[in-house]
Amino acid sequence: VTGPTGSGKSTTLAAMINYINEKDQGHILTVEDPIEFVHESKKSLINQREVGRDTLSFNNALRSALREDPDVILIGEMRDLETIRLAMTAAETGHLVFGTLHTSSAAKTIDRIIDVFPADEKEMVRAMLSESLRAVISQALLKTRDGAGRVAAHEIMMCTPAIRNLIREAKVPQMYSAIQTGQGMGMQTLDQCLTNLVKSNTISSAEARSKAMNKDIFHA
Repeated sequence: VTGPTGSGKSTTLAAMINYINEKDQGHILTVEDPIEFVHESKKSLINQREVGRDTLSFNNALRSALREDPDVILIGEMRDLETIRLAMTAAETGHLVFGTLHTSSAAKTIDRIIDVFPADEKEMVRAMLSESLRAVISQALLKTRDGAGRVAAHEIMMCTPAIRNLIREAKVPQMYSAIQTGQGMGMQTLDQCLTNLVKSNTISSAEARSKAMNKDIFHA
């Protein structure tokens, strides 16, 4: 789940963890800095660790986590190479891994993950990512038209075989059009989501324009 600071990433992730907790029996382990939402074990067993209090760093906690046999791992922030590497290893070994990055689109997220690795590892990382990535959700928060609160707009990229190929072949710029035409598979661009929010009168055109990739779609 990606987006700038204050875009509601932690809230979205907390909702996902809560959904799994209510539906599945399993072991959920979270590593956060700080813990923003305290979860109670429902159907799942939940362990929450806070960086600086329960563990020294994200990558220390992740190394320990992999020895505790969790089914689901939440990493509050994938902020360095070692944490990203461990997250990918965890995903590759069958864990469902959630994490956040400060990127503004699905394509930029792929670039960001690959760019942290040295040149001689990039091809291997592309292959790993193309196999293990499930989805990228990039979000922004916007003021509602009635002034009563804020609403999240999402870009959603599902890792279909076509998207996996684009990752493997380093054709990241082609992802946007694949997302644009992938609505039947649960995908949408941020601008498609913003258009729907304007049509439903949830947000104003001016507000949509402030977050849009293609600002010409929205007339203030």
